[in-house]
Amino acid sequence: MATELSKMRNIGISAHIDSGKTTLSERILYYCNRIHAIHEVHGKDGVGATMDSMELERERGITIASAATSVNWKGYEINVIDTPGHVDFTIEVERSLRVLDGAILVLCSVGGVQSQSITVDRQMDRYKVPRIAFINKCDRVGANPYRVVGQMREKLHLNAVLVELPIGLEDKLQGVVDLVEMKAYYFDAGEDGIELRVAEIPADLVDEANKKREELLDTISMNSEELMEAMLME
Repeated sequence: MATELSKMRNIGISAHIDSGKTTLSERILYYCNRIHAIHEVHGKDGVGATMDSMELERERGITIASAATSVNWKGYEINVIDTPGHVDFTIEVERSLRVLDGAILVLCSVGGVQSQSITVDRQMDRYKVPRIAFINKCDRVGANPYRVVGQMREKLHLNAVLVELPIGLEDKLQGVVDLVEMKAYYFDAGEDGIELRVAEIPADLVDEANKKREELLDTISMNSEELMEAMLME
């Protein structure tokens, strides 16, 4: 049965090289039941990432050509387009941006905003592609997502605010606090974190979560009269 156009989305994933962009694509496919096993980007498991179909991509662990696949999520058909992160393949990214409804800008929690991040962000501006940022690798040594948000404001001139807070960092990363639902989400249930465990926000993060939620609401209300009125009333 054909999918209604109103329930179709073209979503691109763009980033600086080695930010974990293709790894993110692999997880999206897995959690949407599109694939039944998670494979390594560099092909260490002898298979390689699903979206890296070229032999050279699997050998080098980089994306050279844009790849597209389709997943279903809550009644929506989402076409996921994984784009190259290396500066040598910028034109390949431009080709993909022309068809996107939205994009995910992947940033490394350790490396932060880098040169290709700036290039990709400018391309998204040029084609008026709305995007959210996904700060990846919060389990790595030196991870600092708060610093990355600051870089987004300073280097990319974006009005960036957190939608989630990490629960711990580096080897102590346990999950995230959703500032919309004001709940804690843990990925420690089931194999490969396939089952979410929802709980109350940890006591030591409640104050920070309330503060960051206020920042989120203040920023959104600048673009929504309805929300601004609701905030003023309540």
